[in-house]
Amino acid sequence: MATEQKKENIPPTDQDAAAAAAAKKAKNEAKNEEKRRAKLAKFEAKKAKLEAEKKKQAAAGDSEKKKKKAVKVEQPVFVNKTPEGEKKDMSDPMASAYDPRAVESAWYHWWVKQGYFEPELTEDGKIKPEGLFVVPAPPPNVTGSLHIGHALTVSIQDTLVRWNRMLGKTVLFNPGTDHAGISCQSVVEKKLWNEEKKTRHDFTREAFVQEVWKWKEKYGDRIHEQFYRLGASYDWKRAAFTMDPKLSKAVRENFVRLHRDGTIYRANRLINWCVVLNTALSNLEVENKELAGRTLMNVPGYDDKEKFEFGVLNEFAYQIENSDERLVVATTRIETMLGDTAIAVHPDDDRYKHLHGKFAVHPFLDRRIPIVTDDIAVDMAFGTGAVKITPAHDFNDYEVGKRHNLEFINIMNDDGTFNDAAGPYKGMKRFHVRKQIVEDLKAKGLFVDVKDNPMTVPVCSKSGDVIEPIMKPQWWVNCKGMADAAIKAVKDGELKIAPKVSEGDWFRWLGNIQDWCISRQLWWGHRVPAYYVQFEGETSADYSDNDRWVSGQDEAAAKIEAETKFPGKKFTLEQDPDVLDTWFSSGLWPFSLMGWPDKTDDMAKFYPASLLETGWDILFFWVARMVMLGIKLTGQVPFSEVFCHAMIRDAHGRKMSKSLGNVIDPVDVIEGISLEGLHAKLLEGNLDPREVEKAKNGQKADYPKGIPQCGTDALRFALCAYTTGGRDINLDILRVEGYRKFCNKIWNATRFAMMKLGDDFKPNADAKPTGNESLADKWILAKLNIAARETNKALAERNFMGATSAVHQFWLYELCDVYIELIKPICDSKDESMAKQKRAAQDTLYTCLEGGLKLLHPFMPFVTEELYQRLARRPGDKVETIVKARYPVEEAMYADEASEKSFDDVFEVVKTLRSIMVQFNVKKDGIAFIQTKDSELSKLLKEQQLAIQTLSKGIKELTVLEDGDKEPADCKSALGLKDKVTVYLRA
Repeated sequence: MATEQKKENIPPTDQDAAAAAAAKKAKNEAKNEEKRRAKLAKFEAKKAKLEAEKKKQAAAGDSEKKKKKAVKVEQPVFVNKTPEGEKKDMSDPMASAYDPRAVESAWYHWWVKQGYFEPELTEDGKIKPEGLFVVPAPPPNVTGSLHIGHALTVSIQDTLVRWNRMLGKTVLFNPGTDHAGISCQSVVEKKLWNEEKKTRHDFTREAFVQEVWKWKEKYGDRIHEQFYRLGASYDWKRAAFTMDPKLSKAVRENFVRLHRDGTIYRANRLINWCVVLNTALSNLEVENKELAGRTLMNVPGYDDKEKFEFGVLNEFAYQIENSDERLVVATTRIETMLGDTAIAVHPDDDRYKHLHGKFAVHPFLDRRIPIVTDDIAVDMAFGTGAVKITPAHDFNDYEVGKRHNLEFINIMNDDGTFNDAAGPYKGMKRFHVRKQIVEDLKAKGLFVDVKDNPMTVPVCSKSGDVIEPIMKPQWWVNCKGMADAAIKAVKDGELKIAPKVSEGDWFRWLGNIQDWCISRQLWWGHRVPAYYVQFEGETSADYSDNDRWVSGQDEAAAKIEAETKFPGKKFTLEQDPDVLDTWFSSGLWPFSLMGWPDKTDDMAKFYPASLLETGWDILFFWVARMVMLGIKLTGQVPFSEVFCHAMIRDAHGRKMSKSLGNVIDPVDVIEGISLEGLHAKLLEGNLDPREVEKAKNGQKADYPKGIPQCGTDALRFALCAYTTGGRDINLDILRVEGYRKFCNKIWNATRFAMMKLGDDFKPNADAKPTGNESLADKWILAKLNIAARETNKALAERNFMGATSAVHQFWLYELCDVYIELIKPICDSKDESMAKQKRAAQDTLYTCLEGGLKLLHPFMPFVTEELYQRLARRPGDKVETIVKARYPVEEAMYADEASEKSFDDVFEVVKTLRSIMVQFNVKKDGIAFIQTKDSELSKLLKEQQLAIQTLSKGIKELTVLEDGDKEPADCKSALGLKDKVTVYLRA
């Protein structure tokens, strides 16, 4: 121990001191590290606790959101409480969101009751000095409901009508419906069979016609309700029906005049015959079904299990008379060989020159068939180069028969069975004969081959029956002279047809016009006012003899004509049982509406009409006939302008078809409909179960969530925006829904703007600038002026896409996105020094709302009326409705190119700043700098510094640098305004 003690008393060396210091330092570091770790652990624990709390709160928030979502109550369906015809009560506050059901309620019946759609005349009953605009609305079939094509027609026509009315003109938009002979009779016959198991033949003619009238009165006016929903501003007091007494008188007069001058004549000629409906059809009532090749088809009137072969070319041989040689011919309708009266070959075809003038022998009938040469009907390269000719059952063969004076043999009865001329096949139905003929030809060794043959099969659009060309005595109109006059009217500029492509169709169709068959074997319609003269003692009648027919407004008038034509003869008169083609009556529409043939006040004031707007597909069938008959009967072109709109197809470019499930009811777009609702509508038609399933699949693909509620205004605006002058519109419902959002934007912007104006705001007596306007005020007034100019110009040119674009641009991208945003701080300011600026902004805002709603009204009548009624009125403004308000036109007082350009430059800088903010994700508290070498531009940007900052949204500090200032540090930059300006952003 002494030794140890001794060591302790030894003084330490320098080395020992260093070691001791190092040990102490290490000990302290260890202690500090321990403290640091403890602190870090505590921090991590706190952090974890905070994160856990955060997650807990987030989860609670999500839970609350889900809870709220789960208990969210559907808004009640709007119920219109305004009595019909009364003005809507506007005392309630504006709804917070746009609801087309509420907005579009009540206004239409108020407009009608107030007479706003009736033509406005001067105090002395004359056309107003601003001018006249008359549109005879195309009459839809009374049997149907409107489809989306009708909605397009209404949208275009009513836009022009409302625009012209707002320009101050005397305007007449005359509505009506068509009796739709075949369609209407077919519907009633089906109804009678389904309910009573009766056909029309179980009634007298008069009793059956009364049944049709009953049906028309009960169901026919439902189409009017759809017109109300679409906002068509018709003068309903003038609503007409083509079977009304006034219009029926015009139809009879038309026939009598044309018959007596020889334009209408009686002849036994080839027609389109529908076996199911038992009537002749116009070409418009025939649909051509495209077949790619061999197809087995059901035909109405046969057992559902029976299918017949179409889309093939059957080849069979005719034996040459007194020879072992056979001549092979080809046909798509082999049953018609029973009516063959010739075989045609080309005169230059060396294969058959030795047969010229010889005969073939019919295998089933005692008939020699001449071999004729024809370089028009025969194509040497097609088939065998030999063509069977059936003049009484084929339109091409009919012409060959006339050229070669062939026999015309009708082999078919009206009910589709074969007659005596068919020999052993008499009494058989036509498509049963088709099958049997093939078997019988095979038995005789005359059947050669059958080949696939792409072709079109003519089908009745009403019944689905395969059309049969047959010979019948009918009434025909010689159209050549009238067609020449219609062509001349366009060439001389009396009639304008747009788009230009339709003018080409006009010349081509009328230049190749054929005589028009106007007879229909129906009971519903205008009965032909012609009477057959049966002389006393005659035991038979030749109803095809044109000379034995007289005509008159009634039998008494016809008797006078017969006595004049056949003096001293005793006779009886028998009225033709047929009715006239529906187009024969609708061809008089523009002037029969006005009371023709009487010299009425309406004829003097409102004829000729200004515009006829319709689809290009009936330019020939309807428009050309109106023009031909108008010139012929009144000496005037019935309207000065024809505008042909496009055909609506679905979003894939397919034709609207019930079997595809893509036919759209405009009311479904207005109100919205579920997918299940669309499926249910398919069951209301006459589709077979397989077509229903196909249609359902199409609906699932196109409308998986159904069709959203869009409202009338959005639908109308979309259809006008789609109208570019092209031939087709591929309609996408989502685009219509996009315009519903546009309506919502207009609603919200107007609601917000009216809040900024305040309840006590009193607009100035007129819209003249006060002189206190800011640059932005001058800019938006200039933009309003441009919108007015461009919209009027586009509507005058029938450029509906251009018109809608101009209005849309002003409302959405100039008024809402720029001006209203810009004046928020000004209108909210309580600073007395800004009072003049604030009032100028409010006056400008009011002028833009007032003008913008008027600009939009022709396209969107309902939302504009609703908002217009909420605007304060200028002193002395007594206009009750936007319908009668004056349409904005270009005003020199708003034209200010310098201010427009200056603010456009300012806004370009704003867009550059917005772009760089997005690029670097700066949403708020941004610091920005602007620099330019242009001193005038720099001065402008300094003056508009607040505007730039306001519109940029998210910039808390903005500095306009001088040209010589240094580039600010820590900034991203971008060039704008054609590289004149550099924008810096400090993120």
